[in-house]
Amino acid sequence: MKILVTPTSFKPDSNSPAMTELKSFADSLVFNPSGKPLLQDELIPLLDGCDGCIAGLDYYTAAVIENTDRLKVISRYGVGVDRVDLAAAKTRNVVVCNTPGANTQAVADLAFALLLSVARKVPLLDRKTRDGQWLRSSGIELYGKTLGILGLGAIGKAVARRAAGFSMNVIAFDPYMDTQYAQANGIVPADFDTVIKEANFISLHLPLTEGTKRIISADAMRTMKKGAVIVNTARGGLIDEVAAYDFLASGHLGGMGLDVYEEEPPVKSPLFELENVVLTPHTSAHTVEATEAMAFMAVQNLIEVLSGTSCANIV
Repeated sequence: MKILVTPTSFKPDSNSPAMTELKSFADSLVFNPSGKPLLQDELIPLLDGCDGCIAGLDYYTAAVIENTDRLKVISRYGVGVDRVDLAAAKTRNVVVCNTPGANTQAVADLAFALLLSVARKVPLLDRKTRDGQWLRSSGIELYGKTLGILGLGAIGKAVARRAAGFSMNVIAFDPYMDTQYAQANGIVPADFDTVIKEANFISLHLPLTEGTKRIISADAMRTMKKGAVIVNTARGGLIDEVAAYDFLASGHLGGMGLDVYEEEPPVKSPLFELENVVLTPHTSAHTVEATEAMAFMAVQNLIEVLSGTSCANIV
């Protein structure tokens, strides 16, 4: 078996149980030479002769899938599959798997860290203090405020549990709302418009689809409360970043915390100019615990598919 391994945090010299198991299963391993997610033209030659792949945030377009001669499984190291052409994979009988739940706590932690960082201006105050300035600048409290969660899946639920510790009022929108969970945990189900109008803080946990692309539009931001804070640890395409700049610069939005971007890595984004924006490099799932869990699950999924045994995580 020849396997391509592309996640940048799944290193060839790792002694993790996942890497040990993968090396014992595969005859040959090919690793990502670039240190970043791979584009179409970079993936095609690397996949030559591969039976499967452990996939990071690479672009598995129809052209990539159609140009493989042996590929049987794309095992995502993560949950999102928006960069995999699922229709092309189905046509070519390529199984696509993911790792649901493996990074839930890690992503929820960073979402809350971004909420606190924006609310209390932590990065700005850190920079000023290092520069010798003793800045007096008031932040805002999370205590008692309304948190709007867009997407009440596993990660959205984990964020809601953290919000309970800050005595926040939680309202949530999800097209497939788990009403039983919401009722049991004091979460108020609401439609999208209600969430964005009533929330002081908004955390995004939706998949990126044609229906959710730029769902945080200029119109949506215009209806938000003055001073509202938005955090996105889901997918960059959920927010119209060009429109967001204007609302942030004018002060209509109080701040924004981003771990994901429309273009990754972002290049010369105007958002870099704003002190009320906190930025991290798509790192929400990168904790020791989460990367080990994702790696192990992704390897298990790949082995199960290629061995012809049952796999519970087929998309």
